[in-house]
Amino acid sequence: MELIDRRLLLAGGLAALVPLPALARGLASYPPPTREAMVPVEGGRVYVRVNGDLAGPRPPLLLIHGGPGGTHDALLEALPLADERAVIFYDQLDSGRSDRPDDPANWRVARFVDEVEAVRRALGVKRWHVLGHSWGGTVALEYGARRPGALAGLALASPLIATKSWIGDANILVDALPAPIRDEIRRCEAIAAPQPPDCGTATRAFYAAYNGREPASPARRAYAQAAGGRGFNAKLYETMWGSSEFVSTGTLSKYDGEPLLARLDGRRTLFICGQYDEARPATIGNYAARVPGAEFAVIPGAAHNIFGDRPEETIATVRGWLSRQDALA
Repeated sequence: MELIDRRLLLAGGLAALVPLPALARGLASYPPPTREAMVPVEGGRVYVRVNGDLAGPRPPLLLIHGGPGGTHDALLEALPLADERAVIFYDQLDSGRSDRPDDPANWRVARFVDEVEAVRRALGVKRWHVLGHSWGGTVALEYGARRPGALAGLALASPLIATKSWIGDANILVDALPAPIRDEIRRCEAIAAPQPPDCGTATRAFYAAYNGREPASPARRAYAQAAGGRGFNAKLYETMWGSSEFVSTGTLSKYDGEPLLARLDGRRTLFICGQYDEARPATIGNYAARVPGAEFAVIPGAAHNIFGDRPEETIATVRGWLSRQDALA
């Protein structure tokens, strides 16, 4: 998501509400992939990137990006984890470097979950850990609820578990913004698309507070530029979700994955989010409490973009959890 200029936020009083942290130190550049592939799935092919040795002694980690319509770029700050195990990224169908048939018939939760298993089979991975972020957390939740034998550990990072809870959190966070921004967001919610430019300013203010509190690293900007425009798919996002992070009018507007929490193996599950996350720590903590034995971690200083806002802290948290999961194997 695009971030608003910090000077505007400071002028609006947002810094006094939620202090903005110092710039995080992301990777200066990304190492080249060890392996790339286009994997057949229902509806087309998805782009897969691997860093590290898939045949190494520790189970690899698959990372599932958010959106819907996002790309794996947002999770590449997790690449340092490849010093211990292979890390696998992929772009969901109609996103990023994957095929774009642009057929809404493919935009079903179950089909996106099936992509996960298709990637595993194509790479020949017998056992792995899976981390899903945001909407990717929805995909990971659904995958984990299937209790596949290949799943060594499941991490739900800032996940969308149920739309009603997500919108409830968004309403709390909008109300906490400085009055001019809050009132502008509420006014714009009543305006049908296309909205006037000033509505975009208020929306970006929400994102800057709760979605991503730091600018993209130089490595991520260069990587996205190299993709030649094959990035975020706004049509997919709007069709499945809606016009913004705090308005859901798409096919996910009634999504409820809460019953799936009872199917998860708590010993194998991590819930993680940022201190200033739009997936509020209070909500994610409550979800974690409903999965006996699950771990729960909050990344200090991070908003929703935990890997981008606080890469070192997030990687350390995930690395420790992965080590504990390996010990259970």
